[in-house]
Amino acid sequence: MPVPWEALIPFGLLTAMFGVAGTLLNVSQRAQNQGKPPRYSIDNWDTMMMNRDKQLTGHIRGQSTNPTAPPEFSKSSVWWASPVS
Repeated sequence: MPVPWEALIPFGLLTAMFGVAGTLLNVSQRAQNQGKPPRYSIDNWDTMMMNRDKQLTGHIRGQSTNPTAPPEFSKSSVWWASPVS
């Protein structure tokens, strides 16, 4: 049975386009995560740590080696302060 050579051109194009789309999606996700792979199965602890990292560094994937928090950290609390009347 002969091989339909004319079918290989569309097959090659589709394979190349899926490969390009997957690569661009991976590059886009890593660029948004500062070069780190995306997170999966995020639980409450991970959410709290991501909020803390965002307050400390300004990005949810940022991490700081400084053991003391900056002075702005005391004003960026998630708790709302109601005025005393």
